[in-house]
Amino acid sequence: MTLFACDYAAARAVPSPNHGERAAGLKPDMIILHYTGMETAAAALDWLCREESQVSSHYFVHEDGRIDQLVTEDRRAWHAGKSVWKGETDINSRSIGIEIANAGHLGGLPDFPPAQIEALAELCRDCGNRWSIAPERVLAHSDVAPIRKVDPGEKFPWDALHSRGVGHWVSPAPIGGGRFFQKGDQGQPVEAVQTMLSLYGYGIEVTGIFCEKTEGAVAAFQRHFRQARVDGIADISTLDTLHRLLSALPNFSR
Repeated sequence: MTLFACDYAAARAVPSPNHGERAAGLKPDMIILHYTGMETAAAALDWLCREESQVSSHYFVHEDGRIDQLVTEDRRAWHAGKSVWKGETDINSRSIGIEIANAGHLGGLPDFPPAQIEALAELCRDCGNRWSIAPERVLAHSDVAPIRKVDPGEKFPWDALHSRGVGHWVSPAPIGGGRFFQKGDQGQPVEAVQTMLSLYGYGIEVTGIFCEKTEGAVAAFQRHFRQARVDGIADISTLDTLHRLLSALPNFSR
């Protein structure tokens, strides 16, 4: 594999063979964050660079903050798989994929070191500025593939990224009592929950039936924005947080 000039000046080129052309006319307008979910960073990086794996990402962020670029940004890395956001299904063609070295759920959800988050924030700012990526389109793998994926997980510090100028965030509403909606519920209130999730970007239909996909979308939302409890139940805390996020979007009409 041939070395290339990195798009991000602080990165080291570590080429992966796993990439292709972006769909015609599409450029990156999203950043998708992943955790590697493997025991060591070395093993994860090796796997992403093996042709047999058929997976890759544009960038790989080590625990100590070192950054490797595996695929140039003009190419389509293979990181998101079957996914959807705001009705768009070819997420790989319109995103920058970033793998963050972390053992993930199988490894007990270890903390993300401060040096790693600092480096990630700088990388995201650089990519976001160069490609004019909106803050609300810096997303988790679990956002675009609920149920199927859970990374980078409920311990990922989205608030710390936001404080460094990356991503969309509001302080989550405290967990308390009050009415809630869960799997099996039906009716207009469930339609309202589904509508809000769909407006934000989650790939669910508005049916008025709190189905498995709705539960998965709620859990994905909680994993990103209301991390204190990830249970797939649309409680007051979840709905209030979602409503304030929607209200903070540019051009959102109430």
